[in-house]
Amino acid sequence: MKKFEETKFNIGPLMGLSAKNIEEHLKLYAGYVKNANLIIDTIKEYEDSGKDNTYAINELQRRFSFEFNGMRNHEYYFTSLVNGPKPLPEDSQLKIAIEKQGKSFTTWLLSFKSLALTRGIGWAVLYYDKQTNQLIQSWVDEQHIGQLNGLPWVLGIDMWEHAYLFDYIPADKKKYVEAFFEALNWEVIEENFRKAL
Repeated sequence: MKKFEETKFNIGPLMGLSAKNIEEHLKLYAGYVKNANLIIDTIKEYEDSGKDNTYAINELQRRFSFEFNGMRNHEYYFTSLVNGPKPLPEDSQLKIAIEKQGKSFTTWLLSFKSLALTRGIGWAVLYYDKQTNQLIQSWVDEQHIGQLNGLPWVLGIDMWEHAYLFDYIPADKKKYVEAFFEALNWEVIEENFRKAL
């Protein structure tokens, strides 16, 4: 299996999200890349050993989904912060799609922020389903439990405590959600949506 490479992100200063928090969060992302690659190497070693390592290999495969999704989820997350905050384009296809589904953009955004405040750790994710031509938002526990099969990400916010712990205490995670949306590059989100169509 081909190895994964750590993506480097051009994230400058952001209001409400400190450089320290971003730096530490990026280290965690690097760990997911490293661990996904380590699992690939270890499975290969077990397969080449000539011994029956079926149980160990199966457990590593189970762990791989956690590390892989942690890697990919964070790549979506950090990409959405690259080049600093940018407003949603005036001719936004995403905004049109949201409003076509019956909500104003403002109402949808409030409901998505509310989803992000779900108790516990996880991710609030906005997907696009080509089969039904609609946007679907969902809560993803951990990283690998609750992902909607086959649906590309449009937007995701990391709601694990590591995403905001240097800036906000858990009781203030609502402030983190607001800071994230203030720092968001909506041009990236719009591009995600266009690619998902």
